[in-house]
Amino acid sequence: MTPPASAALPVVETFHSIQGEGSHAGRSAFFLRLAGCTVGCSWCDTKGSWPQQAHPLRPLAALAAELTAAAAAGAAFVVITGGEPLHHDLTALCAQLRGAVDPPLPLHLETSGVDRLSGRFDWITLSPKRHRPPLQELLSCCDELKVVVHEPADLAFATAMAAAARQERHTAPPQLLLQPGWQSSQGRALALEFVRASPDWRLSLQSHKWLGVR
Repeated sequence: MTPPASAALPVVETFHSIQGEGSHAGRSAFFLRLAGCTVGCSWCDTKGSWPQQAHPLRPLAALAAELTAAAAAGAAFVVITGGEPLHHDLTALCAQLRGAVDPPLPLHLETSGVDRLSGRFDWITLSPKRHRPPLQELLSCCDELKVVVHEPADLAFATAMAAAARQERHTAPPQLLLQPGWQSSQGRALALEFVRASPDWRLSLQSHKWLGVR
């Protein structure tokens, strides 16, 4: 069951940077990383975000104030990530952030899709995991399906997720992206070969890591 909306949420970090991956790569963004994740991906590069209690609760009003400053400095949109952000009810957070700037900045969500959707978003990036498949609800409403590739089984999983994402949709099909696991030579080779032979798919690279920025 989704926990109730709160006036404060556990936050790992906030920062203004460049979106490094996916369909909006290269654009200025304000990142809000929430704490807590039970998905447990072995390749996760933010494992410090997993223990929710290790990070402070921050008032939503304070987060909105940071967004206002980031928007003034050039941020084009907000990325709510984690951790797994949908472990929390994001309804109040989205409302607070939408009221921080006039006109509101678009709100983007990055999720594994293991929990019910809460909050109102302008763009949903679904990054499903083989060991914890996403809910159909998230597959049916995501704008972008981004699958990380380390081994051949990930390609079969990506194909299955793309088929599932086309079901029960009331919007256009999502953009399909394969992303090689960081420093995975096998994942890189598999993703390149698959995308080269699959016109519906695009390659996503973690350009922020190549550039050495957050």
